[in-house]
Amino acid sequence: MVDVFEKLVKDGGPIGQHMDRAHGYFAFPKLEGELGPRMKFRGKEVIVWSLNNYLGLVNDPAVRQVDADAAAAYGMGNPMGARMMSGNTAKHEELEKVISKFVSREDTMLLNFGYQGIMSCIDALVNRRDVIVYDAEAHACIVDGVRLHMGNRFAFKHNDIADCEKQLVRAKALAEKNGGGILLITEGVFGMDGEQGILKEIVALKAKYGFRILIDDAHGFGYMGPTGAGADEAQGVQADIDLYFSTFVKSMGSIGAFISGPKAVLKFLRYNTRSQIFAKSLPLLIVEGMLKRMDMVINQPELRSKLWDNVNRLQTGLKERGFDIGNTNSPVTPIYMKGDVPEATQMVMDLRENYGIFCSIVVYPVIPKGDIIYRLIPTASHSFEEVDITLQAFEETKKKLDAGAYKAADIPDMAEVGAL
Repeated sequence: MVDVFEKLVKDGGPIGQHMDRAHGYFAFPKLEGELGPRMKFRGKEVIVWSLNNYLGLVNDPAVRQVDADAAAAYGMGNPMGARMMSGNTAKHEELEKVISKFVSREDTMLLNFGYQGIMSCIDALVNRRDVIVYDAEAHACIVDGVRLHMGNRFAFKHNDIADCEKQLVRAKALAEKNGGGILLITEGVFGMDGEQGILKEIVALKAKYGFRILIDDAHGFGYMGPTGAGADEAQGVQADIDLYFSTFVKSMGSIGAFISGPKAVLKFLRYNTRSQIFAKSLPLLIVEGMLKRMDMVINQPELRSKLWDNVNRLQTGLKERGFDIGNTNSPVTPIYMKGDVPEATQMVMDLRENYGIFCSIVVYPVIPKGDIIYRLIPTASHSFEEVDITLQAFEETKKKLDAGAYKAADIPDMAEVGAL
């Protein structure tokens, strides 16, 4: 027998293997100052492309004022207790009604957190006789929710409708044998590659296979579609998506989440979603702030227009310069490059230290060896000037990468360059 802690500290895990060298710079960096397009990193101003603040609401003066007033009025503790017991208020129910109308659903339930919320909803929706079919590149919260399922589950290749139908054939056979049903789970907008889920193609199979659909639209809610109601509105399939989930963390610049759908199903979820039954209610200051944010999203379409102007300028500029941004059809902007881990880290340092550009990077073991993905998140708060500065920086650093200028023996020890 071994000490249960021994294996944890031996190698740090697949991502944590570089933690001693990377901590404080590549991992767990500290961005300081007001949240926005320009912040401080290690004492220097940088243009930030790593905040999912799509509509720029985080530091909107009107939003900040409502947040401040609500904090003064309620504090963090109000209401106390779970909603089922003592934590329900008229404001909670008002926000649920506003969201239901916005996303064209009968009912909505607020959730304390997105990650635990969708996990717990998945757990409540299915039993061991049911079968789950889900996109192989679904967010970790969906994968963890699926892991809770004690029945069968099948993953289909990312946005591959042929493989999706193949898995539905397997799922239908098992569901009929076991006396269960099928729940299909995908995303409205995938946060890593920026692709919308193939919602139209999937709903076309509903009549044939008799499944229900749950989508996670954390990266689409608030700006996708004619009114900003989400990716399903953008694709014209709202009526065919049975359950719509999103968080308040992206476009809304807050915390918390919700799930919307048929009134009868939401009634069941209210009494069976364990992460809400056994957890404190969403604080009133957050609910009050969300009512203001929803009002702005509904009544200020210029926020979405400014976001898409920046998205189009950034993505068009990258493509004109020969960059591969994949199949994104959302603001999420991946830049695909070739290089090893040391090269990627050297390029990140050059971008941050010499060009003042801060963005997220993904390398092995998250993706295959030899691949590098930079992920940029344009927002309504960015300026055209910031877009153009960033395009120039990537153009210059890409030339250096291709010329082998970033070849290095190992990941730099950031403690030695003062990052810690």
